[in-house]
Amino acid sequence: MTMTPGRTIEEVELSLTGMTCAACARRIETALNDLDGVEAAVNFATETAMVAYDADRISHETLVQAVDGAGYGARVVDDEPFDDGLEDRLSAARTRLVASAALAVPVAVLSMVPAAMFHNWQWWALALSAPVAAWGAWPFHRAALKNARHGTSSMDTLISVGVVAAWVWSLWATVWGGAVDAHMHEGMSAMTGTGTHVYFEVASTVTVFILLGRYLEMRAKNSAGNALRSLLALGARHATVLRDGQEVSIPGSVVREGDLVVVRPGEKVAVDGIVAEGTSSLDTSMITGESVPVDVAPGDPVVSATVNTTGRLLVRATRVGTETTFARMARLVRDAQATRAPVQRVADKVSSIFVPTVFLISAFTFVGWLVLNGDPERAFTAAVAVLIIACPCALGLATPTALMVGSGRAAQMGIVIKGIDVLQSTRRIDTVVLDKTGTVTTGKMALVDVVCGQGTSRAEALARAGAVERASEHPIARAIVAAAEAETGRLAEVGDFTSMPGVGATGRVDGVAVSVGREEMMRGSLAIVPGVLRTALTDARTAGRTAVLVTWGGEARAVLAVSDQPKPTSAEAIAALKVMGLAPILVTGDNPATARAVAESVGIDTDEHHLYAGVMPEDKVGIVRDLQERGYAVAMVGDGVNDAAALAQADVGVAMGGGTDVAMQASDLTIVNGDLRSVPDAIRLSRATLRTIRANVFWAFAYNVAAIPLAATGRLNPMWAGLAMASSSVFVVVNSLRLKRVRLHR
Repeated sequence: MTMTPGRTIEEVELSLTGMTCAACARRIETALNDLDGVEAAVNFATETAMVAYDADRISHETLVQAVDGAGYGARVVDDEPFDDGLEDRLSAARTRLVASAALAVPVAVLSMVPAAMFHNWQWWALALSAPVAAWGAWPFHRAALKNARHGTSSMDTLISVGVVAAWVWSLWATVWGGAVDAHMHEGMSAMTGTGTHVYFEVASTVTVFILLGRYLEMRAKNSAGNALRSLLALGARHATVLRDGQEVSIPGSVVREGDLVVVRPGEKVAVDGIVAEGTSSLDTSMITGESVPVDVAPGDPVVSATVNTTGRLLVRATRVGTETTFARMARLVRDAQATRAPVQRVADKVSSIFVPTVFLISAFTFVGWLVLNGDPERAFTAAVAVLIIACPCALGLATPTALMVGSGRAAQMGIVIKGIDVLQSTRRIDTVVLDKTGTVTTGKMALVDVVCGQGTSRAEALARAGAVERASEHPIARAIVAAAEAETGRLAEVGDFTSMPGVGATGRVDGVAVSVGREEMMRGSLAIVPGVLRTALTDARTAGRTAVLVTWGGEARAVLAVSDQPKPTSAEAIAALKVMGLAPILVTGDNPATARAVAESVGIDTDEHHLYAGVMPEDKVGIVRDLQERGYAVAMVGDGVNDAAALAQADVGVAMGGGTDVAMQASDLTIVNGDLRSVPDAIRLSRATLRTIRANVFWAFAYNVAAIPLAATGRLNPMWAGLAMASSSVFVVVNSLRLKRVRLHR
């Protein structure tokens, strides 16, 4: 479909319901694109469709009806970009899984443990398995019927057919086939005959394992929705504006461009704008990810969602509502998630051919035996054996067991893997983009050097500087106070304390006037700065550190250098990434000198291809997208709200657990313990888990391909078909357990 030039083209997002596999997404996409004047892209992972349509010919109702006609549900998304009912569906899926498992366990015990087989146990197995095969597996039956109406098949068709075949055969064997009497009179040996073995445990366990996999997948989708909801919750919901000289509190969404917005200490800025009055320090970590507040004065720009830490500000709004920096960040997360290509499940691809083939083989088997042998019971037994041997028991175990073992092993190491899509993407990763603050570094300012002038001791300089800074809440002040208390103990009381935002602070300590602040503060007081301290200031700047002067008696006495230090394990983690053949890239909103110093200390190259400094959130997304367009598969590692959009854009987003909930929910992998060494571990374990899943799926299909001819030719009766299924399941479980032996950094 091609858009007609000159038409009014609009975009809308649809929230979709009823999808169970990638085939469903393709079906909805086809239904929408068949409409004249529509271009649609359906994302199975987020259950949404982004639709560009000709507003002169197509209405929202037409789009919704097209989806309904394909057998699915849709609604137009307004302010909330994700399905509000997902939590309810997750709860319902959990209830279905738990109830089915509670009924399936005794069925499996009765059917597979000879000591538990009392007289008439088949009737108990029938009664317990009936709700599982009917109600528990209903989502698969419903999807199979929907597929049948559209002349297609999917994984759900395979599951539904397997469950129904196993249960119906068992019902026939119990009621009419003599299974109960055979077991009572002849014992287990009778079960080798036709028509006397039951497979209630097959119908029950297959249903439970597939329900488990679907539940885990639904949880991952719910996390994707929470990412944007959490991000939106961090914005300023209300703003105080000046109207006719009066302060009026209004919703942040209705502030108009040009309004004067009052921002008190501790409040969030609701708009992008220019400071019209007042001085203060703004905590911009939500936007830039940097821990050091930015000092602002009249004429300086400010952005939404930053926090005012000290003085009262009047801000003239220049961008409001959906045009603010914060709103654009939320849109970046939303767009990045919506445009991610859905992973095509191997099982869904193969089952589209495999399922109808099994039906044909079963039908030909029945007809063939009927023509050649003339025995309807023998023909029916062989046909049912084909269906049972095709029952996806091992296929149902293939993904959930590997995911459970792999994720359990990961959890022991403080790593959370969100689903199979992540594993698929991790296999291709060749580039790792690392945020600096809170990821490679600790994210907290710390005192790293003290240079004293002649006649001043380190203890004296720290004691007086710490006493003054104890009255300040600035991160640099807190770093100095922490170091002073650690080295000198209890600090003296400060008098006549005065804070000068963006410059420093002064106070009287033990009767001596002490100033702690930047070099600009000393110029105003005409204090003497000795040559050794001037050199220390230059060295600190070169090393990317923040330096303050401590002054009393009209002379600078010491230089205190603070900085955000690399985590102790960061260098080891970078080395591990390089050993794996992955290229580490550092991005930061900090200045080039600081960025270069951190990169050198942890082993990252400092050329223009591996180090990006002074970047904003949009820049991070652009860097990731540029790398992807150049053919690289990118993993993004970050911990702040400002990293959320880049995490969503990357092929694999990795969030450090010590960061914000938004970053963790927008990511694919979460490092709970905050140890950067867990990043290469996570990639290594994800790849191993994917290899295991692929081996499991291959075995599940290979066993079917090998066993179906035996069943069709009458060499494999239903009992041995069940035994073959059990053996394949054991192989899948044992193969998955091998993931516990994957070697990680500890």
